[in-house]
Amino acid sequence: MELIHFLLEFLKDPLTTLQGFLAEYDTLTYAILFLVIFVETGLIVMPLLPGDSLLFAVGLLAATTGKLEISIVIPLLIFAALLGDNVNYYIGRRFGTLIKSKEKILFLKKEYITQTEEFYEKHGGKAVILARFMPIIRTIAPFVAGAGSMKYTKYITNCVIGAILWVTSITLLGYFLGANEFVKANFEKVVLGIVFISILPMIIGVVKMKFQKKEA
Repeated sequence: MELIHFLLEFLKDPLTTLQGFLAEYDTLTYAILFLVIFVETGLIVMPLLPGDSLLFAVGLLAATTGKLEISIVIPLLIFAALLGDNVNYYIGRRFGTLIKSKEKILFLKKEYITQTEEFYEKHGGKAVILARFMPIIRTIAPFVAGAGSMKYTKYITNCVIGAILWVTSITLLGYFLGANEFVKANFEKVVLGIVFISILPMIIGVVKMKFQKKEA
């Protein structure tokens, strides 16, 4: 329960929480960041943890506080994302049928899995890369790949590309915008904008599906 409480603190306010950890734990914060990214990508039952907003906050604090080294944190979080994805993939392979039979487990709803399966059907292997930039689907995608028929060799190639692009792009975005006064003063609005852009393809896909069903 303490772990869940700890992770929920990041969900509510990743920037403030991260600032607090930096002040109290200093370099141990690297391990905390590794844990959060690993859990967000590796445990299918935790799809609501911050991903994009946390990476953006990491980049911003690396630029403004000097307590996080961008050259260390980016490779570290890429590794965390890859490790989490692989754990999730094998959970899907081992327990896919059981988990998909449940309507809800913690923060995981069955509809999330259904939406991700439809996403895979539409985009194929490249869905592994695209899913990186889509909250919730990012967590479910490795599980669905493992529970489905995607071969590991095909999965891991797209997984590596997606992890590098996701962590590097959003962390550097926070890093280079970190000195901007507007961004610092309106962090929550900027993060909401990033999240909205991330889920926009998913929203468009849902709307298209509803129109197709009506036409049918």
